[in-house]
Amino acid sequence: MTSKGFRRLLLTGAAMAAMPAAAQQAAAPDSNDQAEIVVTAQNRAENVQDVPIAINVISAEQVEKAGVTDFSGVERLAPTVQITNDTVLTRVTVRGVGTNDNAETQDQSIAVNIDGEYLNRPTVLNASLFDLERVEVLRGPQGTLYGRNATGGAINFITRKPGQDLALNGAVSYGNFNALLVQGGLDVPLGDIGGLRFAGSVSRRNGFLFHPNINARSGDDNTRAGRISLRLKPSSALTVDLSGELVRIDTIPMNQAFVNFNADGIGPTAAGCASPGGGWVEISPLSPGTQCIPANTNFLPGVNRSRYDAPLGGNNGLGFNRQESIALRGRVAYDLGAAMLTYTGGYRTTSQVGDTNLSPRYTFKGFQNDVDTQSHELRLNGTTGGIIWQLGGFHFRENLEIDRGLYSAPFNGYINYFSRPFVKTRSWAAFGQVDVPLTEQLTAVVGGRYTTDDRSAIFNNYGQIRPSPPIQISQTSRVPTTLRPDASANRFTWLVGLNYQPDADTLIYGKIATGFKAGGFDAVGEYRPETNTAYEGGVKKTFGEGGRHTFNLAGFYYDYRDLQAAVLLDSAIGGQVFNAGKARIWGLEAETSLKVLDSGRFTLSVNYLDAQYLDFLASYAVQCIGCPASPFPQNGLGDIDADPTRAPIVQPNLAGNRPPQSPRWVIAAGYEHGFDLGDAGTITASVFTRFKSAYFLDIFNYRDSRQDAFTSTDVSLEYQPAEAKWRLQAFVRSIENARPLTFAGFVSAGPDDIYNWQFGAPRTYGLRVSFDF
Repeated sequence: MTSKGFRRLLLTGAAMAAMPAAAQQAAAPDSNDQAEIVVTAQNRAENVQDVPIAINVISAEQVEKAGVTDFSGVERLAPTVQITNDTVLTRVTVRGVGTNDNAETQDQSIAVNIDGEYLNRPTVLNASLFDLERVEVLRGPQGTLYGRNATGGAINFITRKPGQDLALNGAVSYGNFNALLVQGGLDVPLGDIGGLRFAGSVSRRNGFLFHPNINARSGDDNTRAGRISLRLKPSSALTVDLSGELVRIDTIPMNQAFVNFNADGIGPTAAGCASPGGGWVEISPLSPGTQCIPANTNFLPGVNRSRYDAPLGGNNGLGFNRQESIALRGRVAYDLGAAMLTYTGGYRTTSQVGDTNLSPRYTFKGFQNDVDTQSHELRLNGTTGGIIWQLGGFHFRENLEIDRGLYSAPFNGYINYFSRPFVKTRSWAAFGQVDVPLTEQLTAVVGGRYTTDDRSAIFNNYGQIRPSPPIQISQTSRVPTTLRPDASANRFTWLVGLNYQPDADTLIYGKIATGFKAGGFDAVGEYRPETNTAYEGGVKKTFGEGGRHTFNLAGFYYDYRDLQAAVLLDSAIGGQVFNAGKARIWGLEAETSLKVLDSGRFTLSVNYLDAQYLDFLASYAVQCIGCPASPFPQNGLGDIDADPTRAPIVQPNLAGNRPPQSPRWVIAAGYEHGFDLGDAGTITASVFTRFKSAYFLDIFNYRDSRQDAFTSTDVSLEYQPAEAKWRLQAFVRSIENARPLTFAGFVSAGPDDIYNWQFGAPRTYGLRVSFDF
């Protein structure tokens, strides 16, 4: 089948599954019942209360009721997950561990998988999420079973598999911002041998942001996705799962709010960093000129988070983002009797083009951003003499082809044009883990994984080009400067732990686990892998008649070293990734689920996090007064003591700062109650609220990068007639309309000194109808 034919087949399946007349989701069990939750976090099916991992499990019903269609929505349902949105790029933080860079040679610090397929790039994480069975959020290093880039944890998306009966289900919702979401699935049985499932999603919405200077909106949604899944059971021992998926995204990226310290005359204008707006700090008094940083400026409170002027870049202030992902995944499991042999593999190709407008008048021209990945795992699980064991091998391949440049209309050309046509990553790993019963109640767990990584690239740098129209320079006769960097690393990660079960309803565990994120290189040089050694203990308790209630408590301490953090140096060099010396992170997490009477359920989680850098030598972006202006003023400062009688370089040390996206307190509470109306049916009312204390969005902890404490509350009311196969839900999400800060950063590049901000979703409301046939 041709690629074009495959696209047509998937979109046809999406259209069939998402027809409004039949689009509905499958009926879920009453959420007030505490049914056993089965997860595969340790590569085997277990009750979540028996897994010695701090884990959030989000059901399909929760995902669809909350209208989650992309990665950012997971933050609403798993409050310990922090999402950074940087225009069209997505990054993840868990327990203070995350990535603050979008570079093509940087990896995520949280391992993300869909049915075992490993995802990595910030653009690929924008993939539409639909027709899910559940989401598992594993907190803490998962380096033994999940390998590289699981420094802070892992997030597993498990899609819904074909059923054995003919069934049609789905949902249609409509709300403010002209938001329309249509999702559905069709199960087609194939006799006793298996079944097919066609699933699809269509999501459209007007932009969340209004820009009065161009009378237009940005931050819309226009996503179409389709999936065809096949499950075969030709024998009792063999199970085959195959799926093909197509996702198309065509959106206008969110424009960032900004303040221009030069154009507005509010930046430093005199010695000592004095300015009309105040808040500037001089950091290198012995250096020529006056180097100023906006450590205490206070412009963020004056920003209207729903309405602000757009940067006047290309396309009259509006960018565009077009992205297409094709994925093929498969799992083959064969029961050998004494063990289970499983192969899991995935292939994905993602292509993206687009213009991103940046303040005050720049356009990031993205002519090509192609990502091709493969991941393969072969695993053998078994139980021998009471010992539960597994061993396996893993291989990951990634090829990137990128062509882009930063264009300035006032400059009449490219400020800095890079064409990086190829970045190649290869990773191999072998792993094993055993659970050894020491007594009937005490079990020892030991695991290890050896990983080797190789990365190489060809960087073609075309430099500053003026005059020039906004064309694709790599397709002209201009000759670039070429760099061919490479990096490799080998690492052994391990896990040791003890699990104590005094009774069937109690698990007490303690463990030491390690994780690492691969190293790499940038245009300046090579940086080392980062590592995390985590000490964790916890208790999981089920109690009450029939296991009506649960209570879980976990405490952890991280020894986090060589953290990778990107800092802008200057407009000629660009950014550089530094290895922070060390960070200390520790915390406590408590959660409970309690059945109230016969028809209510109360949930509560309280999370405390203490995180700070102990040693972090970096560089400042600065606005320099009295510095030479040719060709541009000084933009970056890596030496804050220019005294020749002292050491030649004294880098800024960010020790004592908190890592980005690390609120000290995250508290979430929810209550759901069902009211029986007899022959008229049932009404289910629910409320869920989240509190997050203040946190920063940058490594410098500047005042204008600080999100103050806020709450966000969702409510819904759902009606289902007696004996009916449809339900009607009215919902309001984020009642407070908090719009929390999701990105902030000070940029000094060329002649410009800018503070940028981006914000979360506003209050939304609407109606949702669901069917299940």
